[in-house]
Amino acid sequence: MLESIKCWVDEKETIVKKGITLLELSKMYDELFMHKIILAKVDGEYHELNDTITKPCKIQFLDLNDSYANRVYLNGLVFLTNYCFQELYKNKGYLLTRHSADKGLYIEATCDLTRDMVYELEARMNEAVKDNMKIHKVTILRDDAIAYFNEVKDYKKAGLLEYMTNTFVNLYRMGNTYNYMFSLMPSETSALNEFKLTYLNEDGFILRFPTVYSNGEIPKYRHHAKLFEVFRDSKEMCKLMELETSVDLNNIITRGKASDLIKITETLYSNRLLNIAKKIANDKKTKIVLISGPSSSGKTTTTRKLSMYLSSFGLKPKMLSMDDFFVEREDTPKKANGEYDFECLEAVDLGLFNKTMDKLLKGEKVILPVFNFITGKKEYDKANEMKLEKSDILLIEGIHCLNPNILTNIEPSKKMKIYLSALTEINIDKDNRIPTTDNRLIRRIVRDYYTRGYTPEDTLSLWSNVREGEEKYIFPNQDEADITLNTGLVYEFPVLKVYALPLLYTVSRDSKYYEDAKRLIRLLDIFLPVASDEVPNDSIIREFIGGSYFK
Repeated sequence: MLESIKCWVDEKETIVKKGITLLELSKMYDELFMHKIILAKVDGEYHELNDTITKPCKIQFLDLNDSYANRVYLNGLVFLTNYCFQELYKNKGYLLTRHSADKGLYIEATCDLTRDMVYELEARMNEAVKDNMKIHKVTILRDDAIAYFNEVKDYKKAGLLEYMTNTFVNLYRMGNTYNYMFSLMPSETSALNEFKLTYLNEDGFILRFPTVYSNGEIPKYRHHAKLFEVFRDSKEMCKLMELETSVDLNNIITRGKASDLIKITETLYSNRLLNIAKKIANDKKTKIVLISGPSSSGKTTTTRKLSMYLSSFGLKPKMLSMDDFFVEREDTPKKANGEYDFECLEAVDLGLFNKTMDKLLKGEKVILPVFNFITGKKEYDKANEMKLEKSDILLIEGIHCLNPNILTNIEPSKKMKIYLSALTEINIDKDNRIPTTDNRLIRRIVRDYYTRGYTPEDTLSLWSNVREGEEKYIFPNQDEADITLNTGLVYEFPVLKVYALPLLYTVSRDSKYYEDAKRLIRLLDIFLPVASDEVPNDSIIREFIGGSYFK
């Protein structure tokens, strides 16, 4: 007779048979979810649904509305897309997972694509979903996995495994195809039933799916041409340096060439910023430069470095932050849960901000406010008096700087808008990308610890609110920018690893953020470390690890 086990599913007691899979148990709860169940949390740790229940435990099933399960869903879709593409067009080429694009994922092909090919691919994927193909996890010797990927000529994936020390690795099998995916995976293709493919051009298409911010729907694709162009330029530059994956970066480090790479990367970034300064200086009408970007995109260093370059062209930059124009604390709007919403536009005293900027452009003297975050009030001091002279130019930094509803009283020719984003330039391999948000999160964890005294758990606890604010108030306005600048540095993961890993290991197993820390540890583990000794003190990375010239 099979032994019974007492479990708690969403805190409700239930009796199950020992050895039952989470997948079998999940079928009893399908109707309670908006989407298909993707994963389970068992005693606080994420598990694939093929895992079995062998002891009493607390279980929480997760669908696409959970951010971690959403990542797993996307990786499952990538596996399915690759599998179906190889079935249809194996003799023509293969797919390369590139980067996020609006609320989707941009995927390139090594062959010329037609719209009909993408339609056919989407149809075949839907067939595979209906066939409910199983996705099996297979644990094999790492050496055998390396031999397999070399045999199928996936040399970058073989190289990725070469830099690991595990004796065994997990591969995933769909049909007769094996792949190494950098996350947990769904257990069957029927769970991957919500997606659309949007043909972009002969190079690639957009894989669209419900995100945690899209209210359960597949969002329409909105092409952000400027950001897409920056992504493409960054990728092309890396391609010229033969630096497209983590394996390529590790190879450079093992050859003792990390110092050269740092110098080249910093020179390229400085040149891009210098060209922006030159453009502003040549445009005699520009009096205000508005700079915005998501958290940890390097706004402080970029703004101050841009100021230095503008000075070299004879201009006299003056800087201010929109944060100093917050409304008084008691007037700050609140969210539905009663917390203050510091990131909405209404948290800014727009009337005062617009009036102050208008006076400055008319050559009048003003006393700028300084917001006291402890008292929650603006303070005024004669020492903060400002007047714009003929050669002066104003640099304003803030999350709302690209919002079309600010400075509407100032003619567009006097404004230059710059959007900053730390775009991840390299991928793990052709199937596994590194999300830009993870890059910024690791930066922030390090900076918060060393400059604000926050623990990694503190930063992780705030991150969902930060991301929600970005989705509402920053990303929708990115197309308002006149210039988009990539502030990601191709060498930064090996440098950040030295600082971030010890911090992430302090997150205990019983913490609700343990799984997030574990995921970031796993990401950093694929890179060899690089000491920060040769990172220049005017580098963006210094804004996060310390030692910046601009602080």
